[in-house]
Amino acid sequence: QVQLVESGGGLVQPGGSLRLSCAASGIIFRLYTMGWYRQAPGKQRELVAAITSASSTNYADSVKGRFTISRDNAKNTVYLQMNSLKPEDTAVYYCNAQLLLTDSTLYNYWGQGTQVTVSS
Repeated sequence: QVQLVESGGGLVQPGGSLRLSCAASGIIFRLYTMGWYRQAPGKQRELVAAITSASSTNYADSVKGRFTISRDNAKNTVYLQMNSLKPEDTAVYYCNAQLLLTDSTLYNYWGQGTQVTVSS
């Protein structure tokens, strides 16, 4: 059974920092591309950051220079360090694990989400 368990969300003032963690189980973690997505009220879910099995990263333009994604394959955990937080970063943040095989089989899993609220 695959589980992605996020932690680290909460309430923070503008300009503050949070670090989200996502602990994975039931998958061969090192093979997966791991991502963080977010969904604000009334908006579509959007990609925030992703890191491949080779540790290549990409970021949404809105978070470049402020957020950093990283992974620890020994701990089966992916992190999202969020600095200089803005009110518009307020959303539910979801952890995602994806693996696309050469036969086009896609394995795609989601965590339950963690709330991040940026407010004074």
